[in-house]
Amino acid sequence: MPGIITVGLDGTEHSLAAADWAAAEARRRGMALSLVFAWVWRPSDFPVASDAEVQRRWAVDVLREAEERVTASAPDLAVTTQLLPEDPVPALTAAASVSEMLVLGSRGHGALAGFLIGSVALKVLRRVDAPLVLVRTSHGQEPRPEWGEVVVGVQDTDEAAAPVLEFAFATAAARGARVRAVRAWSVPPVFAWSPGSMYLADEAGGLEPLERERLAEALRPWREKYPQVAVVEHTELGSAAEVLLTHAARASLIVVGRRLPELGDLPLIGSVTHAALHHAQCPVAVVPHP
Repeated sequence: MPGIITVGLDGTEHSLAAADWAAAEARRRGMALSLVFAWVWRPSDFPVASDAEVQRRWAVDVLREAEERVTASAPDLAVTTQLLPEDPVPALTAAASVSEMLVLGSRGHGALAGFLIGSVALKVLRRVDAPLVLVRTSHGQEPRPEWGEVVVGVQDTDEAAAPVLEFAFATAAARGARVRAVRAWSVPPVFAWSPGSMYLADEAGGLEPLERERLAEALRPWREKYPQVAVVEHTELGSAAEVLLTHAARASLIVVGRRLPELGDLPLIGSVTHAALHHAQCPVAVVPHP
């Protein structure tokens, strides 16, 4: 049974952009596309919009428009639509749990302002256990080529990096694109050094060669699994967010991680992921990992 890519619609231009992106991705990966609209009737101060049936018909029209839009460009794509009678956050979170990824739209307002992440998207991002892709509208800018690089930020080099790297390599393989793996590093304070870490750095010939070795080792299993994917490895001393965004200037997709909270912890978004979501000029995939 093929996997499912789910798109959350809300009747805005950027949610239609998300549907376009998800349809193209589903076609490349041989997956089905699910278009959902989470809707709960609430009385309004405006009589025209306060009627429940009027609101319901509008939501159905949004779903129909999106379905017609994606099937026009991909008539062989398996598409389903669903009106979910519940609040958006729990509805989208539940939909993501049975999907390969969830795709949402996010307003883009140029290079300086970056993304404007709505409250629903932000709440969903903190709760989902599947990859979430945020897609912005171009606002008159030249569209990004789908075959551009898939840029992945590699902060962890142990098993925690596996879901993030798996997503990046699978996406690049489906597109016939190259992966650019970016790892930023900094000089640790003296008190953080241990005899073991000093030995590793000495054996590698210094901190920079050690970081290159760590990145190469983290990528090795995925190079073996996806031998058809060309890879560029980049390590650089500096701020992780700045290094990632600098090397993602021509990317078609940025892939970053979000650590799943331990039991009782608050669901937080890391500084690198936060920067990518607010300043990237291309879609951003946020992949949960342990």
